[in-house]
Amino acid sequence: MRKMVPRMTAESLPERLDDLPVEPKDFLQLVAVDFAGTYNVYLSAKDERLKMTRLSMSLLSAPFAAAIALASTKVIDPRALTSWDGVPGYLFAMVTAFGLLNMLPFLRLIEAVNAHMRTARAINNFRLLYVVQLKDHLSALGWTPNLPVDPRYPETYAPLAWPGVNVMMLAVVNGAYMAVGVLGLVGADPNPGLLMVVIGLIALIHYFIYYVRANVSRRRRLPHNPYHFPNVET
Repeated sequence: MRKMVPRMTAESLPERLDDLPVEPKDFLQLVAVDFAGTYNVYLSAKDERLKMTRLSMSLLSAPFAAAIALASTKVIDPRALTSWDGVPGYLFAMVTAFGLLNMLPFLRLIEAVNAHMRTARAINNFRLLYVVQLKDHLSALGWTPNLPVDPRYPETYAPLAWPGVNVMMLAVVNGAYMAVGVLGLVGADPNPGLLMVVIGLIALIHYFIYYVRANVSRRRRLPHNPYHFPNVET
């Protein structure tokens, strides 16, 4: 817990919680559980990102594996793969199809990031239950668990954080696959400028999806709150 001024929810808490039938030593158990919960959330987030990245890499490698298999079995002439006009249309179709299939791990990665960040924010909000009571107790010990108490942290939309960079790199790769596949199917001239424009447009569509899904908590309907507690989730 850093020395910071908790906002919104913390303001509604009293400076002392003397009326609670719990001793400070019992609150220390919450700190241990809190550490374990925070660790498990971020460990789960890392595991989910790795799984989705591996699935994405498997899908993206499928067209290359198919081209190698077709060339090694003499179904197509390997020299035909060295020129744009010599590549069969079904290979372009395969590249397009797997670029579209790669949207699945892309979307799942966004949803996983949202779920883990909201869980982390819920833990931060829970931490406010005991941070006020433990403030003086831990100051006397000269020790503080360096954990955030802001229920609006961390943000789900963070394009420069590692999850955001991972999502955006998938957007660029998906854009490249779809652009190459579609231009090859329609028989367009593989002009580098045209290719970059199409990749950029498709990547922007991916970015828009990421932006909307990562900020959906600001627009979604909130559950019924009969006690009218303030909502601090962003």
